Amino acid sequence: MIDRYLLRYFLAVVDQGAFTRAAAQCRVSQPTLSVGIAKLERLVGVKLINRTNRRVDLTPAGVRFAVHARRIEAAFLDAQAVGEADTDRSAPLTRLGVLSTLPGRWMERALTAARAAGERIEIVEGRQKDLHGFLERGRIDAAICIVDGDPRVQRALFTEPYGLVLPLSHPLADEVEIEAEAVAAETMIVRRHCEALAETSRHFTARGVRPFMAAKTTSDDRALAYVRSGLGVTVMPRGFVGDGVAIPRLAGFGVTRTIGVLIHPDAGRKIGQSRALEILASEFQALADATSG
Repeated sequence: MIDRYLLRYFLAVVDQGAFTRAAAQCRVSQPTLSVGIAKLERLVGVKLINRTNRRVDLTPAGVRFAVHARRIEAAFLDAQAVGEADTDRSAPLTRLGVLSTLPGRWMERALTAARAAGERIEIVEGRQKDLHGFLERGRIDAAICIVDGDPRVQRALFTEPYGLVLPLSHPLADEVEIEAEAVAAETMIVRRHCEALAETSRHFTARGVRPFMAAKTTSDDRALAYVRSGLGVTVMPRGFVGDGVAIPRLAGFGVTRTIGVLIHPDAGRKIGQSRALEILASEFQALADATSG
């Protein structure tokens, strides 16, 4: 018999990608968690996790076992919810991954609308590669992220370009398109988490523009604050226009990103019945349409 706590230990390792973080999530010591994982592997009779000094990977058996473990845990939680007065606990749950570089104000509006569906939503934020990993391990049911060329696309929502982000007070803020050379004397804000960071660097370098980097950040809110303060300019997706900044096109920079919905294969039927996800997707699409000009 496999105790539930062993499944919880295993799923924590899968979701966190590290024994130390998994132990913290389960509120046990790392040795305790490691003993639990070893016990689980003895009970199922197969190795589930390959552990090295740098990373934790699931074996093929571990990938298959994770699917069953999540179903068991979900069933247990559903059983707990039976008879509870709190109707929210018994409502359908959608575990949704959200790309961290989507505008926060878009997420606020979309979630406000989606909550009217009466479903529970668990948001898991992450970078593009993080969300792919969460989907593969079954940590999330679906993701709103970049879907360029991904076969798991359920629905493509919009395609948007990147542009040069300037404070509204900047002399070039009213321009429709700006040459990289026109901002050669500007300082730059580096968005270290930007999916187009490498392409952006190559674009400026190829034109002999090597500006001083005034700040490096992994927060879009902070990047926008730096730009509004006049500290420097940066490159961001068009969707951030309206946050107190102007985003003219960057001449010759044709990089775009297509945002859509990816789904986990085992969650297809569940996701197809989620009204909340449909509302979220539609809201994102409408917001992108409104800023496409």
